[in-house]
Amino acid sequence: MDQIAPVEGKAAGELLVRVEGCRQSYHKEASADVIVLDDVNLSLRQGEIVGLLGRSGSGKSTLLRIVSGLLKPTAGEVRWRGKLLDGPAEGVAMVFQSFALFPWLTVEENVELGLEAQGVARAERHSRAEDAIDLIGLGGYENAYPKEMSGGMRQRVGLARALVVHPDLLLMDEPFSALDVLTAETLRTDLIELWSEGRLPVKSILIVTHNIEEAVLMCDRILVFSSNPGRVASELLVSFPHPRNRLDPAFRQMVDDIYALMTRRPVEPPKPLVAERGTVAAAPQRTTEPLPTVSTNLMAGLMETIAGEPYNGRADLPALANAFQMEADELLPIGEALQLLGFAVFEEGDIGLTDNGRGFVEAETDERKELFAAAARLHVPLIAQIKQVLEERWNHRAPALRFRDELEDHMSPDYAAATMRVVISWGRYGELFGYDQEADQFTLEDEDEKED
Repeated sequence: MDQIAPVEGKAAGELLVRVEGCRQSYHKEASADVIVLDDVNLSLRQGEIVGLLGRSGSGKSTLLRIVSGLLKPTAGEVRWRGKLLDGPAEGVAMVFQSFALFPWLTVEENVELGLEAQGVARAERHSRAEDAIDLIGLGGYENAYPKEMSGGMRQRVGLARALVVHPDLLLMDEPFSALDVLTAETLRTDLIELWSEGRLPVKSILIVTHNIEEAVLMCDRILVFSSNPGRVASELLVSFPHPRNRLDPAFRQMVDDIYALMTRRPVEPPKPLVAERGTVAAAPQRTTEPLPTVSTNLMAGLMETIAGEPYNGRADLPALANAFQMEADELLPIGEALQLLGFAVFEEGDIGLTDNGRGFVEAETDERKELFAAAARLHVPLIAQIKQVLEERWNHRAPALRFRDELEDHMSPDYAAATMRVVISWGRYGELFGYDQEADQFTLEDEDEKED
């Protein structure tokens, strides 16, 4: 596991949570288990905000449920205040991405729910709810209903509902991702201000995010997750005092370093493509890797952007994300698809076009399709396998279920379905095969028809 700075210095408060050797898998009949988390270790102490940063699907939200005691890990253990956790932890509250408010209850009634469940008397519930509502800036809206409020206001209600029980640990599952940029920034800033002033009635915060700048802006420590299965790949100490300045060179450098960590992987030099049908090398044998759910239009657009001014073939990922108002979770899959196909490479927080990528940008439409088809057959084993099966069958047809079942032996049904959609889209664009949706079959187009 990488570390960018020692992390011992911040660990001065009481130990609240320790996760050791956590593994979470889901059994699938007649096939291997799907592993979501593997050998995850985490500690959380009083007085710190810790961020779980990673891509969608890396198991961050699953780990949050394990820490809360709502989900028991397949292996490993979770200790809350030194005691083995077996069931929901006392003194833990959660804020969700989706607000999760009851629409038929007023703001005050929504906020009081947790206190009512604890058996708190009505007068005290009312007093504490009013304090929490005032604290998060919604004084005067006690009798409003969720439908009368903006997304940012509804999320503040969700935050007040969590804070009103005075939890030791506040869990936040991508709490700002459903909000517009300005609203999210306002709520994020208000939350950090309350934390810095000691006005939040919590001892520690554990927040799940896929927004790199958000993690650096808010957190004292950041655990960077890798995917498939989810693991803690890096642990970083963020030593900047609050309030933090996004334009500070040190802040920008940390963001850049995290982009580099999240895109680091061994990369083989891309093989030259031959833009002629049927002239590609044999693809690797493994066909069960999830594919980035990225359209060919997005890939082409990003390559054209990087090839042009001011990037001229190589772009800084944070700058590119800021220019297009994209989060890492939106930008990185496009870059990963380009890297998978040999059109681009990630290098220390930058993305650069390969010769194949430059060739694609300079090519006309038909040649682009041929280049893409060659890259897909060379670098995406499942596409190569489907193409080969279709070529070998007398009727040039094959049921998609055959390939979908193979994917589900190695990944969740959702990932399998998403990967199959990508295969269909990429195969169609490269004119490698067609897909009959009604029959759920892959088909091989007649070469003579293509020429016509």
